[in-house]
Amino acid sequence: MNGKSAIKVVEEQAFDTNVSALPLYTQVREKLRKSILDGTYAPHTQMPSESQMIRMFGVSRITIRQALGDLQKEGLIFKVMGKGSFVSKPKAFQSLSRLQGFGEAMSSSGYETYSNVLSAKPVEATAQVANRLHVKPGQPVFEIQRLRFLNREPISVDVSYFPIEIGEKLLQEDLAVRDIFAILENDHGYNLTHADLQIEAISADESLAQQLRVDEGCPLLRMERMTYAGDKPIDFEYLYYRGDAFQYRLRINRT
Repeated sequence: MNGKSAIKVVEEQAFDTNVSALPLYTQVREKLRKSILDGTYAPHTQMPSESQMIRMFGVSRITIRQALGDLQKEGLIFKVMGKGSFVSKPKAFQSLSRLQGFGEAMSSSGYETYSNVLSAKPVEATAQVANRLHVKPGQPVFEIQRLRFLNREPISVDVSYFPIEIGEKLLQEDLAVRDIFAILENDHGYNLTHADLQIEAISADESLAQQLRVDEGCPLLRMERMTYAGDKPIDFEYLYYRGDAFQYRLRINRT
């Protein structure tokens, strides 16, 4: 949608500044946020200029700049010197406040998810995998590699390791559309209780770049996650997420 037609849509939704008790910049920010999220302003398109927004909303330049500043902090827009504000490509996010599978977390936010199973086979446990799953190095474990999609775009590569008896059960399931956590809990009676996480930034190697359709060297989020059922280690994973399309969020309290 071009800038002119997008501006018209927002003008038709203009608010009454004499009614709402919210600060004007908050009202402007929320109107603009809604227009970004509903696609009125598509990713990478230019936002109306400050002068146009002043006419659209009937507020001061300071108010417009406050609203735009908030949207920029949220990552919904970015500014180009001498050109104005542009819509960012929105990032999906997953909260780390509770243990969830990717599909479970994304579907609750309205996203469409599915997986391509790249491989599913017994392998010999490396030293790290053996340590996490409480088996001996070289002992057979079950490895499942999946390419995860979010709204039909590749978002992550997941490499998961399971005790051999659990992996053989998962091999019988439809891993393209079902979440492994849900399968383990609902079909096989495992009560998943907690997980240990480690997250770091890495650069995409040639293989990951090709799978995720990004340039080699692009930033990725790499998570190691060890999931337990009580004291029993169930699922050790390496999760590689596109840094341009996904983020984790966590609220912490000072107590």
